[in-house]
Amino acid sequence: MAPSATSRVHAIITGRVQAVAYRWSCSAQARKLGLAGWVRNLADGRVELLAEGDRTKLDALVAWCQQGPPAARVSKVVTDWDSGQNEFTEFNIR
Repeated sequence: MAPSATSRVHAIITGRVQAVAYRWSCSAQARKLGLAGWVRNLADGRVELLAEGDRTKLDALVAWCQQGPPAARVSKVVTDWDSGQNEFTEFNIR
């Protein structure tokens, strides 16, 4: 598979997404999908995600992000897509 087949998504998730196991659940979902990258809390209460991998699997992760774990209440997910840079080897919580 050519490197250009890898995609990258940067997402900002808004809502009740901190102190509800969002990062942990997102990380578990990304690893299950075989994606690489990271997820972190932002100071303003949102969550930021950067993931790379197969576009279909990234679409599945973004769909998961729109719901999140049971205690989360997601109001908005803003995504920015780009070609992958193969920058990461695993998925981490920052």
